[in-house]
Amino acid sequence: MLKKMKQYRFLFTELVKRDFTKKYKRTILGMAWSILSPLMNLLIMWLVFSHFFGNNVNHYTIYLFAGQIVFTFFTDATNLGMSALVGNAGIFTKVNIPKYLFLFSQNVSALINFGLTLLIFFAFTAADHIPFTWKFLLLLYPIICLVVFNVGLGLILSALYVFFRDMQYLWGILTQLIMWMSAIFYSIDTYSQTARNLFLLNPVYLYIRYFRKIVIDGTIPTPQFHALAAAYALLAFGVGAWMYKRYNHEFLYYV
Repeated sequence: MLKKMKQYRFLFTELVKRDFTKKYKRTILGMAWSILSPLMNLLIMWLVFSHFFGNNVNHYTIYLFAGQIVFTFFTDATNLGMSALVGNAGIFTKVNIPKYLFLFSQNVSALINFGLTLLIFFAFTAADHIPFTWKFLLLLYPIICLVVFNVGLGLILSALYVFFRDMQYLWGILTQLIMWMSAIFYSIDTYSQTARNLFLLNPVYLYIRYFRKIVIDGTIPTPQFHALAAAYALLAFGVGAWMYKRYNHEFLYYV
């Protein structure tokens, strides 16, 4: 895979440029929406939920922002990734190139948006008088795990979408369920230990929780927490890679 990525480096670079610029084509503010959109969503969620859930949560704005940026990165990457094959069928049906390049380029585009939002998140963190420590460097771990997880899930979704166009509707419903089960705007500290452990079955909540532990609590998650985060990412990527290898030639007949 790495050898092919190097071979098609120019094509991959052009795909990333196309996917990133296409998102803001014919908009007045352009790339500024990468920053304005999450800020507006944060403001709306803060206005709605702060009076109901924010009283018992320290640094509630940061708590809410951490959940929002991780979940938004997840949804952006998977929604864009799901249409990667169908949306580029006109290219790979005529030219023999690795099909996963289209999905990877979509994920890089989502990662760039996430990086821009992350800078705003750190600005809010400083404004909330949360000290920056060396532990913030550990945020690279959940980000890497989340990137791998998004790519893996994108491989799965894009493959399924080729055969079942209903996936776009099913995934829309599932992402709503994942959002409510990710404790983005509420705390689970008052729940029983069993209930809190069940939340860890949701990979998105796991990555959100890692962010909050480092930034707000100033603590490093346990080795088991790290292992589970990596396991979710590797499992999704492994299943996705297998599906692309298994159905590589069949994609041509269904797109």
